[in-house]
Amino acid sequence: MSTITPAPPNVDDQPRPGMLAPLRHSAFRYLVAGRTTNMLGNAVAPIALAFAVLDLTGSARDLGLVVGVRSLANVIFVLFGGVIADRLPRHLVMVGASVLAGATQAVVAFTVLTGTATIPLLLGLSAVNGVAAALAFPAISAMMPQTVPSSMLQQANAINRLAFNSAMIAGSSLGGVLVATAGPGWGLAVDAGTFFLGGLLFSLVRVTKTAEATATERPGIFAEMRLGWTAFASRTWLWAVVAGFCVINAALTGSLSVLGPVVADSSFGRTTWGLILAVETAGMIVGALVAMRVRTSRLLFYGVLWCLGDVLLVLALGLTSTVLVLLLAGFAVGFALEQFTVAWDTTMQEHVPSDLLARVYSYDMLGSILAVPIGQVLAGPLAEHFGVRHTLLGAAALIGLATLAMLLSRDVRHLRHAI
Repeated sequence: MSTITPAPPNVDDQPRPGMLAPLRHSAFRYLVAGRTTNMLGNAVAPIALAFAVLDLTGSARDLGLVVGVRSLANVIFVLFGGVIADRLPRHLVMVGASVLAGATQAVVAFTVLTGTATIPLLLGLSAVNGVAAALAFPAISAMMPQTVPSSMLQQANAINRLAFNSAMIAGSSLGGVLVATAGPGWGLAVDAGTFFLGGLLFSLVRVTKTAEATATERPGIFAEMRLGWTAFASRTWLWAVVAGFCVINAALTGSLSVLGPVVADSSFGRTTWGLILAVETAGMIVGALVAMRVRTSRLLFYGVLWCLGDVLLVLALGLTSTVLVLLLAGFAVGFALEQFTVAWDTTMQEHVPSDLLARVYSYDMLGSILAVPIGQVLAGPLAEHFGVRHTLLGAAALIGLATLAMLLSRDVRHLRHAI
């Protein structure tokens, strides 16, 4: 059972930093610039890769395998990524991961553009790209508290998400246009270029080192993993939310990364699917602006409560092909997701020691994506057996039930916002 931190006295009367105050810190600016640049390309990549596979074989099953193997590589290597990010300078880990990811996407783009792509080749390259993501995520997430004072964490996380989501809007729109006009290969080429540029920006981040053990007293990799696990498992609010998102992410990604493009090809078209994803990200931008201003002593409960909105786009895809309804559902889901994400990152950074944060983030990521490959791989066969509509409605029900299960935890409902 985790320890509940008492709320600070008169929390609503305490002065808070200006909303743009984190931008005064150069390390924060470069970190956000690097993440935003990578996200611009990454928003293009899922659309481009999905339609590259569909153009190659026309099979939802093949698409699920290609996106699922990347998630599987994340699952296998993310704990190593957390240990590496707590051992080495985190900005250098991010540079190396960006270069590796850029190289894999460049090869994928080349094979698609030259007509030499095959499903086995795409599976192998997706796996390597998943390893790069497993190395990058714990380092990037744990580095945020090193770039700004603790009093600015909520604002910093909101600004980070605002920039991140702005890039997603641009990337999703660009992805839809590129796929519909120039073809999927050029979208993948754009993604490769943004990874290389992001690596350059990460190389400019300079922060104060976290407390580290010396080489002679440092435990082995697996011992460090156990320390991370102890920190993770001892906080009930943490593992309860991660368990919930194990189900939510599997249902959400299986629905949107596999069945979404299938529905688009059979009804409203590829360009409109890119627009729907862009509008979802517009909801995230508005959500980040709202989350930046939220004042509540139970920030985690506030964020988890908003997860009930995650069902809307999956439910809408299962019930209608009316574009206006899908656009509104996408916007609402984006807004809801952002309330949770800012609340979650701020809570993690407040309540987990900095020298353990990357490892705890790696367990967070592992639990959150553990079932994602299953959801992605099974989405196609389930849709073929039960129909796309019934599969999407079932996924929406799972998302709602998982959110309600998280809210049953007393620690989730009552954990106090420390700042």
